[in-house]
Amino acid sequence: MGDFMIQVPHTKEECMRSLDETLAAGTEVLSKYEFGCTKGDHTAYAMINARDEGSAQSMVPQFLRARAKIVPVERMTPESIRALHNRK
Repeated sequence: MGDFMIQVPHTKEECMRSLDETLAAGTEVLSKYEFGCTKGDHTAYAMINARDEGSAQSMVPQFLRARAKIVPVERMTPESIRALHNRK
């Protein structure tokens, strides 16, 4: 399991389809997303925990998967930052 940041850009014309398909995936999926659409940024954003990138991608509407950006992320601690410095 790991944490992933998902960004799903879509056009103004694709917006309602994107919202409808996200809702059709279930309220649990919809609740993971924040949307910039009403502010003119037609992008859906989510931070999720998933088994792998493929599992994370399954939360993106099919017609937008090729455009979705899915990035594995991790929280940094003071100890992990020190460990990165020591790897030099």
